[in-house]
Amino acid sequence: MLVVFKILCVALGILLILFTVISVIRTFVLPRSENVWLNRIFWSYIYRLFLKRVRKATTYEERDRVLAFFAPVIVVVQPFVYLALLVVAYTPIYWGLSIDSMEPGHVFGSLYEAFLLSGSSLLTLGYAPVNDLPNMILSFSDAAIGMVIVALFIAYVPTIYSAFSQREKQVAMLEVRAGAPPFGVTMLQRIYRNQGSLQGLTNLWIRWEEWFVEVEENHTSLTILVFFRSPMADRSWVTASGAVLDAAALFDSCVAGPRVLECVLCIRAGFIALRRIADFFSITYDPDPQPDDPISISRDEFDEVWDELAETGIRLVDDKEEAWRSFVGWRVNYDRVLIGLARLTGAPYAPWSSDRSLPDMGDQLGS
Repeated sequence: MLVVFKILCVALGILLILFTVISVIRTFVLPRSENVWLNRIFWSYIYRLFLKRVRKATTYEERDRVLAFFAPVIVVVQPFVYLALLVVAYTPIYWGLSIDSMEPGHVFGSLYEAFLLSGSSLLTLGYAPVNDLPNMILSFSDAAIGMVIVALFIAYVPTIYSAFSQREKQVAMLEVRAGAPPFGVTMLQRIYRNQGSLQGLTNLWIRWEEWFVEVEENHTSLTILVFFRSPMADRSWVTASGAVLDAAALFDSCVAGPRVLECVLCIRAGFIALRRIADFFSITYDPDPQPDDPISISRDEFDEVWDELAETGIRLVDDKEEAWRSFVGWRVNYDRVLIGLARLTGAPYAPWSSDRSLPDMGDQLGS
């Protein structure tokens, strides 16, 4: 019976090693969105701890300071989780191959020695001796996998912060145009007041189309970036996305003049990026919504914005009803995912994004 049990322990250890290595590859190496089970459980548990702490916060700034530590904590602790799993995985293999573990009364002692050998080999400490070939081969593989994980982590951190820096550059620049908190209406008003028209926005739409493409690629392959918060408490990549998308949707639907292709492409790049990120976190949305589906923006809010744009001097289209239908047709593509991501990340207040919620979103994302 002991021999059978030792064989099962060796098999279990091998399976755990394979599970850990595959999780490491999917997390640090694979350039695509992969919802790793281990990461999902680990992140969820840590995030709940942070949410319990922020419930005691009395101001948003205090809440932001606490949540700002979540993503860095995950980045630092995550490799230790993988290394700990390897120590646990190799321990039953060393124990199963140990002859001393067959001796009566020495089972627990040899298990401790196996654990000591596993940790010593993984961390290349060398204080646990290896005297036979099978354990020597295991020790080499243990140390090699551990060094590979550390090397991948060393390369992983600069990649994350490089992508974060590129993202935040555009978010910071948006404050000049859209204010703080950012709002699409403010963006159109400021540009019109300084330029005298809105027809020179082609380069801006192109820059933000490129930004959305980069965010989609970075935030699905390096998913922890979703939770990296901006250096300023009133900034967020989610609310910035909403402000630009609303500005583009209002420009295309309400402003008189020829249609600007770059504006339309910017909106499409934006809602596609937000949807891809939302897919990873299982935020539900209709992939093929109808133009008349309900959105979180009321008609009264749209009318107020219409009046504000008209007072600024912006020439609007003649048919206000058609403009409303056109705006809804755009907004319905990103309405749900924008609000869902704003709630998931605890984004700061911003009009038409983090300032509202959908009635059925509580069950999806939790409180």
